Amino acid sequence: MLDVEDWAEIRRLHRAERVSISEIARVMGVSRNTVKAALRRDGAPKYERRPAPTLADEFEPRIRELLRAVPTMPATVIGERIGWPHGIRTLSRRVSELRPFYVPPDPAGRTAYEPGVIGQCDFWFPDVTVPVGFGQSRTAKQLPVLTMVTGYSRWASAVLVPTRTAEDLYAGWWQHIAALGSCPRVLVWDGEGAVGRWRQRQPELTGECQAFRGTLGAKVVICKPADPEAKGLVERFHDYLERSFLPGREFSSPADFNTQIQAWLVTANARHHRRLGCRPLDRLDGDRAAMLALPPVAPVTGWARSQRLPRDHYVRLDGNDYSVHPAAVGRRIEVRASLHRVKVHCGGKVVADHDRVWAKHQTLHDPDHLAAARSLRRDRLEVVHPAAAPDVEIRALTDYDVLGVDHGAGA
Repeated sequence: MLDVEDWAEIRRLHRAERVSISEIARVMGVSRNTVKAALRRDGAPKYERRPAPTLADEFEPRIRELLRAVPTMPATVIGERIGWPHGIRTLSRRVSELRPFYVPPDPAGRTAYEPGVIGQCDFWFPDVTVPVGFGQSRTAKQLPVLTMVTGYSRWASAVLVPTRTAEDLYAGWWQHIAALGSCPRVLVWDGEGAVGRWRQRQPELTGECQAFRGTLGAKVVICKPADPEAKGLVERFHDYLERSFLPGREFSSPADFNTQIQAWLVTANARHHRRLGCRPLDRLDGDRAAMLALPPVAPVTGWARSQRLPRDHYVRLDGNDYSVHPAAVGRRIEVRASLHRVKVHCGGKVVADHDRVWAKHQTLHDPDHLAAARSLRRDRLEVVHPAAAPDVEIRALTDYDVLGVDHGAGA
């Protein structure tokens, strides 16, 4: 058989050099019919082996008959019906070749994401232990990573948050959306307790989620239980984090974790995405252009409550006590806390401002608050318990002189 190199050379000599068929046959050492066949052939010659007969050939009519009756019949059952005397592998190959002729094709559906529509959210629990100060460390179950991936551009974001409570979840969620600069029209969540759940075959959102999505003007979809494919984008992102970000890294604090993952995400979002055929960065502008604009007023997130400041002038938040200026004792205060700060307001003034501590069971003091408390205690003692007056008045000696009283020895 003529190989590819000889075929290509024959066609070059005839088409480019204008060499005759007889001369080509003489130079190449082949017959003129071979040269003519090479010139007639448009494609390169390749070796095609004729299929060798197999043990299943004589059983094929019976196999086809059974498949025609029951297209989904397993190969093992077919082997029993036809009395197959050989190994099952040969029969299985022949059945798999014949079955598509009797079973309608079942093409897989491909999910397509329109620009600006979908944003999938979830918690990732990395297998790490992060020091949080005061000699304490917290594991993945106690320090979740809130993640979000947009459907069209596959733009990914992640942030470590202190807890899974609604206050910290919505603070981290808003941080993702604000950093993106726009809000996807539909936000997809698993059955996270602080977001919503399926109840009586209907999705039910929490009050906090309704307030959050109402401010954004977006829709929140809760996936059905045991349906991880519904948010496959963020699940694959978690696997990518496990394989690419996490190995070999150590973290000295929650802030260090967030610093490292934010730096890694800049690189990850600029990498070529195999399914997209481009980088997420290349699609981001088109994705954001079709999203919802951010609301003029940001949604209320984080910890927020109102109370009267007790005499010990401390407030408790997430298991820790924070000092407040004692001038606000007995008055109503507003406690506000984000992922990083704890602030207390009273009468429109800031009466406490602390770094939020991610450790547990700690007491945080402000030296100014302690000094003010000591001063106020002294002032109160002077008002409530003044110095005691003498029971009998002591008359001045000059009063006796005026009265003419003799102070001599006989007096």
